[in-house]
Amino acid sequence: QVQFVESGGGLVQPGGSLKLSCVASTFSLQHYAIGWFRQAPGKEREVVSCINGIDSTTYYVDSVKGRFAISRNNAKKTVYLEMNNLKPEDTAVYYCANEVVVLPTPDCHYYGMNSWGKGTAVTVGS
Repeated sequence: QVQFVESGGGLVQPGGSLKLSCVASTFSLQHYAIGWFRQAPGKEREVVSCINGIDSTTYYVDSVKGRFAISRNNAKKTVYLEMNNLKPEDTAVYYCANEVVVLPTPDCHYYGMNSWGKGTAVTVGS
């Protein structure tokens, strides 16, 4: 399967910005839908944003709409998550995965069975 390495997390003050990167292990990034997920302490993992591999269809969870933007650069085999106006509730470990499907409802569903990677930690606070 495709392997991903997440990076770009860190400590940021509320209202600040971060840009996360998810680098794929293959040259076929355009064939995959990619999703960003996060897991905050004491909470279940949730989908944050997804992007289709074929078209530009995207999904954002309501809590990040207008603040986050997902994009991809196929040449660099990388998917990005630009996060703006960060809030303390955005604090979590962020993961990316390719075993997702973007639905028109709208929704993004993770159907994978493989282990999650290390992720990249985002801490929003002062």
